[in-house]
Amino acid sequence: MTRFLSILTVRNEAAFLLEWLAHHRTVGFTDFLVFSNDCQDGTDAILDRLQDMGLLCHVRNDGPYDKAGIQFTALKQAARHPLASAADWILVQDVDEFLNIHAGDGTLPCLLDALPEADAVTLTWRLFGNAGKLRYEDAPVTGSFTRCAPAVMHWPWRAAMFKTLYRNNGTYKKPGIHRPRSAEKDQLTSFRWFDCEGRELGGSFKTKRLFSDYGQPLYRHAQLNHYPLGAMESYVLKADRGRANRSGSELGMDYWVERNFSAEEDRSVQRYQPGRDALLADWMADPILGDLHRTAAEWRHLRFRTLMEQEPSRALFARLMMTPPSRPLSAATARTLQGFAALGRSREALDGNQ
Repeated sequence: MTRFLSILTVRNEAAFLLEWLAHHRTVGFTDFLVFSNDCQDGTDAILDRLQDMGLLCHVRNDGPYDKAGIQFTALKQAARHPLASAADWILVQDVDEFLNIHAGDGTLPCLLDALPEADAVTLTWRLFGNAGKLRYEDAPVTGSFTRCAPAVMHWPWRAAMFKTLYRNNGTYKKPGIHRPRSAEKDQLTSFRWFDCEGRELGGSFKTKRLFSDYGQPLYRHAQLNHYPLGAMESYVLKADRGRANRSGSELGMDYWVERNFSAEEDRSVQRYQPGRDALLADWMADPILGDLHRTAAEWRHLRFRTLMEQEPSRALFARLMMTPPSRPLSAATARTLQGFAALGRSREALDGNQ
């Protein structure tokens, strides 16, 4: 049996764990390695229960942390974990990312059958916007948010960031947030990267690229549905939590505007609903797990009300309500921005050589 490992890091995201896990079991992942840190909402307790039920492996990532951040510290541990050693394929994910395979029956073997020569597959984000949803509800994310960015985006480059499903054959020694790291250089030539259109990718993808070539189709065989915002209430809680991969970096309106695209509708991920819902019903019937999930959902409402008593969070919530969905830029406008970016890089290079 081919072993597919998903590596996940979470903090204060207990209310979303069961949907995420049920979805990715339906997609075909066989193993889950999940790191938690400093949780107040019962995330760690839910993960402990899921581990007791044999559904995943939970590791507490309580520090001290590497200077690069909490998530990088977890991934260093993951590289040494027995599940990583045993995996045939590895994907590092966040809890707001849902793999959506269009090939065949929507499972991982069908994706690999569609790309038989691939040793690494870039799973490019498709950003799902807020679509005006104000309050958090205890309901599946993939059914609550169906408005998204156009299938072809010309700007910003962050809209075309990807996560990498890669063959764990020793070419890369460490998993990374967006791509595997620490490559054995003598093995890179034969290690082949493909995107989900079936195009083979060049050398820069093997060593440093974090985003696909935007402005073209990217989702023929699969896409990574990314729900970075959620309801406005949830975004306030996300800002309060902070980023896992950038210590001291705050979430504000810039993050929101670059991701709040709702120009199109995409419900293709709902092909997984029957399998997902069957697992969810089984898990929620467990008296311990069901109670933990309901407590986690209530914690979100209570924490939001507390944050609304604080001006920074209240101001953020007001700005979210006043800001319309982001407008996708045309190809011509994007080319103008790309030209300015190229001039900036040239100037930086010139200054660096002086």
